[in-house]
Order: sequence, then structure tokens, then C-alpha cells
Amino acid sequence: MRHPKRSITRDIRTRRPLHPGRGADERESLQWPEAGISVADYMTRSAATVHSDALVHGVVDMMRKRKIRHLPVVDREGHLVGIVTDRNLRQVIFDPAIQERLGDLADVLNTLTVRDVMTWGVITVHREAPIREAARIMRERKVGALPVVDGERVVGILTETDVLRAFQDVLDRGVLSKPYRWAFAYR
Repeated sequence: MRHPKRSITRDIRTRRPLHPGRGADERESLQWPEAGISVADYMTRSAATVHSDALVHGVVDMMRKRKIRHLPVVDREGHLVGIVTDRNLRQVIFDPAIQERLGDLADVLNTLTVRDVMTWGVITVHREAPIREAARIMRERKVGALPVVDGERVVGILTETDVLRAFQDVLDRGVLSKPYRWAFAYR
């Protein structure tokens, strides 16, 4: 007689699908819409930009009023030179040197320029790039937005919200109309 704990079948040990026919053939039948989804389809076209010599106080007000977290920074010729985020601004406020003069916070924000707090090495994407590639870059580099450029000019911005909207549209098209397939296909 076999021991009850040793009666685990090979299918359970190897994690094969529980239902026959839900294997490789179903994975092949699921199609991700590779062609046709570009960054230009989902980017925010009228991206607000700020000049590098603008005061931080004005940028904080603008970001608060427009409810945005990322602002591409351009020079006087309109060329992209960096990006300023809400995280950059929080780091400035909680900087120990500024904390010592906390009563003078308004004065400090009125003297600092965007050039002093922005991120210089900005990662960009072109409008013709596939949105899947842009999402991969955002995940790997851990950034919440990518300025969309045409040459050196900013033509829009792609944020996490835009990528999620694209994913929702793909789901609404019925690509994943039977979600149980994915549970078995990618165990």
C-alpha cells in the first residue's frame, strides 16, 4: 500500500494545466495587439513645459493648480534640457540646509530656480515608438513619465496614467476576454 503523502501525481508536481486543451494552443490563440499602438495614440499632447530659469515657487503653484506631477524643462530655444517632478520639489523642501531656515521657506522657494532642482538626465521617447517599449523603459528605469520628443522639441508627455489607459483599452477590445486562460497559460 502507498503512503498517502507520496501519492501526489506527476501533473500536480510539474504544475501542468488542470484542464486538457488549455496549454500551448491557447497561448498561441491569445494575441497582443503589437502593431498599431504607438506612444502618439495615448500621450498627452498639450504637455505643459517650464523654462529652466523659472522660480520654484511658480512651478509649485502651477503643478498644484494643474494637478500634474511631471514638467518637462526647456531652455529659451524650446529644447528639452530636463524634467522637474514633485519628488524633486519634496527633496528641496526637506533638504537639511533649508530645514534650518524653515521660517524662510517662502524666501528660499522664491530664490531657487528650476535649474537648481530639476533632473538633468531626462529619458525620452519618440512618438512613433510602441507603447509597450515605453512601458518597459518606465518600469526598468523606475520613472513615472517620459517626455515625447520630435528632434529636440517636446511634443507631449507619456505618464503612468496614459499607459494604464492604453492597457484598459486593450482589455476592453476583448484581447483578454477570458481571463481564466491567462491563469492557466502562465503558471
